[in-house]
Amino acid sequence: MDNEWNEVSLDSLCAALCCVMGVEPPEHAAAKNETLCAYAEKALGGRRADRLFMYNPDAVAQWIYEKYPEFTAEMQAVSELSLPMRTVMPSVTPVCFGTMYTGAQPEVHGIRRYEKPVIKLDSIFDAMLRAGKRVAVLAERDCSMAKIFLEREMDYFIYDSIPEINAKAAELIAGDRHDMIVVYNGNYDAVMHKHGPEDVHALAELRQNSFAFATFINLIKNYWKSHNTLAGFAMDHGCHPARLTAEPLCAAQIPEKLSPGAERPDRSEGAAAAKTQHAQNARVRSGLRSERAK
Repeated sequence: MDNEWNEVSLDSLCAALCCVMGVEPPEHAAAKNETLCAYAEKALGGRRADRLFMYNPDAVAQWIYEKYPEFTAEMQAVSELSLPMRTVMPSVTPVCFGTMYTGAQPEVHGIRRYEKPVIKLDSIFDAMLRAGKRVAVLAERDCSMAKIFLEREMDYFIYDSIPEINAKAAELIAGDRHDMIVVYNGNYDAVMHKHGPEDVHALAELRQNSFAFATFINLIKNYWKSHNTLAGFAMDHGCHPARLTAEPLCAAQIPEKLSPGAERPDRSEGAAAAKTQHAQNARVRSGLRSERAK
């Protein structure tokens, strides 16, 4: 294992998603990820996407993705492009999702430790709303994604369990009324913290994330046939290999996948998930896939 950082920062994702959707990025977003934009332009035949689906499993490290590909086989099967990314520090959920959806570094969006205040900085959600897009966020009660982007004129669906969240997400896809849907699933993270990232119980949760994403992609193919869609499997950060310590299991950033129909993640290794040392280097990977309207 090496300690090299992924060259591309997580902060480049936000502007790239906006680019693919033909929307002006948030005010403080970093430069767009050119690879993602070029991929989508080619996949969509030069057209813009009019649907964006982001699936956000928590803490799936790049090294986990690479070491146990059989547990993400379903997700990989519906993905076309994989992009490695470097997470931000400290690599904890609210900090990383703050960067993912504002395109700004932690010192700019304001969350620099594990806390969940509402981010006031211009975000991708504000950008989509200004462009007349209808947005929905689905997450577990009290989690970061249920809190840090509140106070916007968009739809929030907050539930107590993953099955409820995913069932509602499937309903929203079938309803075909939202231009952007963000689904957060924290099941792998929760079990990984209890048993370790390579424990069979944690890997079973990862498999559920893979199944869930593939299921959403199949629904999108069926119900969004008239739309150009980019779908992403995008993690916030990674995790540490299990060890005897009282320190929390969290760190490096996670793989991400994007696709106008699907996306694939990446894995990383290291004592901090995603090829990195605790609180140091972080590696993540994003996968991409696009689908044209039929």
